[in-house]
Parts: sequence; C-alpha cells; structure tokens
Amino acid sequence: MVQNRVLPCLLVQSGKLVKTTQFKNPQYVGDPVNAVKIFNEKEVDELMLCDISPDRHIKGPDMELIRKVADECFMPLTYGGGISHLDQIREILKAGVEKVVINSALAKGNSLVTEGAAFFGNQCIVVSMDVKKNWLGRYKVYFHSGQKESSFSPQEFLMEMIEAGAGEIIINNIDLEGSWKGLDLEMLKKMNAISSVPLIASGGAGNLVHIKEVFEETGVSAVALGSMAVYQQQGLGVLINFPKAQHLKEIRQERAKKLLY
Repeated sequence: MVQNRVLPCLLVQSGKLVKTTQFKNPQYVGDPVNAVKIFNEKEVDELMLCDISPDRHIKGPDMELIRKVADECFMPLTYGGGISHLDQIREILKAGVEKVVINSALAKGNSLVTEGAAFFGNQCIVVSMDVKKNWLGRYKVYFHSGQKESSFSPQEFLMEMIEAGAGEIIINNIDLEGSWKGLDLEMLKKMNAISSVPLIASGGAGNLVHIKEVFEETGVSAVALGSMAVYQQQGLGVLINFPKAQHLKEIRQERAKKLLY
C-alpha cells in the first residue's frame, strides 16, 4: 500500500522565502536554506521548492540556490521554476534534486514533459497544473502564474499530461491558495478517479482535519502544505512549521483501516 504523503511546498522569489495568497502579494517569511535546516530537524519525508521570481523564465533556474538547498536537504527534494529545456533538467538533477516540476513551459506544448520523461524517466517529471474558476464558475487550467486562461478543463489537461509522460501531477487551486479554508474535495475526487498517476493536492490546507479529509474522501496520493509550513496558524506570525509525525501517522492509520474495511 502506498503511504499518503504530506510535504511542505516552499516558494522563493529572488532567493528569499515568500508566501502568496491566490498567487498574489508575496510576503517575506525567511531564508529558504534556514527553513530546510528546520525541516530536517522535524524529519519531514519530502520537500518541494518552487521559484516564482518574475524573471525566472528569462534567467532560468537559480542553480546557486538549488545547490545550497540540495546540499542542506536530508530528504528527497523536488524543484520547479524557470525550467524550459532538457539541459536545465539535467543540471538540476545532477545537483541532487530528485524530481523537477514543469509548469509555464506547458503553455507552449507538451514536448518538454515527453522529452524529459524519455531521457530521465517519468518518475523525475512532475507537472504542475494551476486551476481556478472562470467567470462562469467552471474550473479551467491557467498559465503564466494564473493570469492566462487556457481552453483546457482540468480533466482534459490531466489526461493530456499523463499521455505526454508525466509521472506525477500537482493540482494547484489558485482560488484557495493561502486561504486556510480547506481543499476542494469534490474536484480532487473527480480528478483522482480518472488519473493513472499519483496526484498532489495543493491550495487551501489549514489544519489536520483538512489533510485527513483529502485522503479519506478523494484518494489523492499527497497534500502539499504552503501556509501551514511557514506560519504558526492563520492570522499569526511566521514560524517554520509542520504537523507532528504522530498526528500524520494517526491520519494514515485511519485511512488504512478504512481501505481494509
């Protein structure tokens, strides 16, 4: 049985650790390398680092930062941000990163996913899908940090990315990102029902109950934590944070029992 995963998703902008709300208004919350050291102490199983710097598509991945983080990280590391060609993927993996996240390059087509999966194995290639409701109240996939609506529904895009070779897919809910309100369980359940690859749910987690609900009601493989990883709780100050291992163990055990019975 595959263990449900919970992982911090850290956002960086110009080398600084930040947190956004609905992909807007980045707030400074610390130093990414120091944050990784704290997550090491908390014995986190996995970590994701995403660069949202405005110039990332021009400059490409910040290899100096990636190497610093990878050197300090005692857990599997996933990196996304500014990746547009195979040489960058190769350099990132060589630096000690286990998986790469492809996002903005998808606005130009699926070739990077297909080529990356062929060269490095689909277990290394993660697709990040940004979704939000349009003016009609229907979920659509968005590109360019949520600014450009595509013609894809989440279901259509999911199937296309699986066909292209993605080994894992992140579903970022822009509307709920940074809200602490909980995740869209109905949408995630529909997505998981048609997916043949693991899904990571991101956007809205605010407490342990939200995490438990996702695993029990949707079947997705993992939940990425943003606000819960960098704040004490909603409305309070910055604190590199993560649910206690015992609490996560209890959630997983309850999930396993329900699957058995």
